[in-house]
Amino acid sequence: MKKSLLAVLLLLPLTVFGQNRVQNYIDQQMKTDSLLINAVVGILAVDENGVEIASWNPDMPLLTASTMKTITTGLGYEVLGPDYRFSTRVAYDGRIENGVLQGNLYIVGGADPTLGSRDTIAFTVDSIFGIWAKAVKDAGIRRINGRIIGDDRIFDEENIPDSWSYGNIGYDYGSGTSGLSFCENLSYFEIAPGDFLGDPVRITPLGPQAPDIIYVNEAITGEKGDGDNTVYYASSITPIGKFEGTYGIDAKPRTLVQSNKYGPATCAAEFAAFLFEKGIGCKGVTDVRAMAYDYSVPAQTDLKYIAETFSPELRRIVKVTNTISNNFFAETIFKMAGKTLIERKTGEPCMGVTYSAASRIVREYLNDRGVSTYGYTQDDGSGLSRQNYVSPRFFTRFYAMMALSPDFPEYLSSFPGPGRPGTLQGVLRRADPAIKSTIYAKSGSLSSVRCYAGYVNSKRGLLRFAILVNNYDCPTSKVQPKIEGFLEELGKYGAKL
Repeated sequence: MKKSLLAVLLLLPLTVFGQNRVQNYIDQQMKTDSLLINAVVGILAVDENGVEIASWNPDMPLLTASTMKTITTGLGYEVLGPDYRFSTRVAYDGRIENGVLQGNLYIVGGADPTLGSRDTIAFTVDSIFGIWAKAVKDAGIRRINGRIIGDDRIFDEENIPDSWSYGNIGYDYGSGTSGLSFCENLSYFEIAPGDFLGDPVRITPLGPQAPDIIYVNEAITGEKGDGDNTVYYASSITPIGKFEGTYGIDAKPRTLVQSNKYGPATCAAEFAAFLFEKGIGCKGVTDVRAMAYDYSVPAQTDLKYIAETFSPELRRIVKVTNTISNNFFAETIFKMAGKTLIERKTGEPCMGVTYSAASRIVREYLNDRGVSTYGYTQDDGSGLSRQNYVSPRFFTRFYAMMALSPDFPEYLSSFPGPGRPGTLQGVLRRADPAIKSTIYAKSGSLSSVRCYAGYVNSKRGLLRFAILVNNYDCPTSKVQPKIEGFLEELGKYGAKL
């Protein structure tokens, strides 16, 4: 009898004795949870040798939300390099006669995402404009008998991917990148209620604003306690921004930050105002896209260049991108990585790079690096697109590639973590600080999407993981505890508790 019982115990499946605490948590706490039964969940955690620790649908491609930024920034490190700096140049066409430029002045964008940005890593606008203005004066220009042109031709004029939701593109997180951007392609407004219910809401532009843009204000003063229920719609098709919705009559004035789809013209207008204060006037501002409707636009190679300024190093931009989840920075990195890869392949300059071209060449690059792209579709750089589909297994494969990079320590340090500054600061509030300190992860959120992906730098080595939860039909706050439970169990596993 004892021998028979022993034989049965020895034959029991590994699900009883062989599983670790992480897999047990998934099986017992997540797969049985009524809130997750109708959701789609993909999980994979592997050790530094790629051996599976725990999984649930590890090969299922799912929406990533902002965890996509870890792929984008990793590509930035590998393709561009941590010391890479975006550039912006100033040039002119025509000729200079007696201090007058008989032609146009061009701000030739190199996609610097920090130009005019209010982030602390950015160089101040006055310092950049000061260098440009000095170059204008040193060239002998005292007046411009033409226009100042914003030139964004290194990127296609698409601004945002076609797959972004129309409802997102008016907000600050939906600003979209361009070959010449300014202030992260954002505009600022003060909003305040009217005096009576139904009165128009008071909306005051604070700048920077695109030249000639028209604001349509259909937002009205709402009931007491309504708060801010305004929405903003913007498009790159026509320079119109539209406010709708309500703003509570008892709500305090505050600053709104909305997207600006006319970065090149805005940059030109801001620099024109700066030059005017220095006594150098011009006949107006525009961008090359608008200019091309009426005039022949000279090739960039035919311009006469007089100044060049640079962004901070990519490592600093990546740190901001991952820590605070900056969509605009991520989109710029993705497109520039695509442009660089195309130029390496063709041996020729690439102008007007598109999202689709960047996606194709990045996929080719990863396959050439030996990273299988099975389970990987990247439509944008930030994760805002709902056409990004990536499996947990691809995340761990990509992270394995990055772990071999000489720049990996810097890349890893760009990931936020529980209790540290960034998007994970409030995660695992009650967990052991020693456990929290080992987790380096990026979060991601869309409607009915909550994801985390990254590393656990543990006593068991460097663990890699991704947990992607899609299509749940309840508030995110209801599923968050179970997701955080997985993170804590993985941290405890790494600590050998």
